[in-house]
Amino acid sequence: MQRRGGFGGIVTLCCLVLFQCSMVSTAVPVPQHKVDLHWYPATATWYGSPDGDGSDGGACGYGSLVDVKPLRARVGAVSPVLFKNGEGCGACFKVKCLDKSICSRRAVTIIVTDECPGGYCANGRTHFDLSGAAFGRMAITGESSQLRNRGELPVLYRRTPCKYPGKNIAFHLNEGSTDYWLSLLVEFEDGDGDVGSMHIREANSDEWLEMNHVWGANWCIIRGPLKGPFSVKLTTLSAGRTLSARDVIPRNWSPKATYTSRLNFKL
Repeated sequence: MQRRGGFGGIVTLCCLVLFQCSMVSTAVPVPQHKVDLHWYPATATWYGSPDGDGSDGGACGYGSLVDVKPLRARVGAVSPVLFKNGEGCGACFKVKCLDKSICSRRAVTIIVTDECPGGYCANGRTHFDLSGAAFGRMAITGESSQLRNRGELPVLYRRTPCKYPGKNIAFHLNEGSTDYWLSLLVEFEDGDGDVGSMHIREANSDEWLEMNHVWGANWCIIRGPLKGPFSVKLTTLSAGRTLSARDVIPRNWSPKATYTSRLNFKL
């Protein structure tokens, strides 16, 4: 499957970062509603090596995080209707195939880490491009190879709460961040998994500063000089749940560092 990536794509995204992050954004209240857990029809394919994890970074920007547990072998690329211009990054889905002659009853759980913008994923289709390992796990015992040989499969999918046992929400400071341009990426978010809005609060301030969604799972703010420690408030896209991590990013923060909070959403 065709997925976003490569040096050219990275250059293009980097050029867009400063432009999009500098745009004035109007805060829009996120409605509170429950995540839809009904099953819906879709199609699925697989990529990479037959038993591989399918990990190659991806259009969400999680980088090497997709190569290690708990994301490893659970990552997936989705079509634009589920990717939602990157705001669908981090969402978790259960996917199961339908042919009882070769498909098991169990569903595989995948985490959105990438986008498949063309091919089977184009024209408004709902499609999952899974790792070879995840695709094969939908088969009955001993039939993984035969299932992969089928190519495109009709499947059912539904949202499912993300679960990262023993982990709290973490905030990764993206490379290039400064006191005047700060970019964050959220990791290990239980529950909805996605992000609908992000705010930060400087030291000795009561004002929450709105961040802008740039690309994938990356958010940023241009303002300064920004003074830490920073508190971070995130609101999920799917259900409008909000969590605030006080002073989670220290005064002496560093680009490319990850800072773990003491919080996560309750399941």
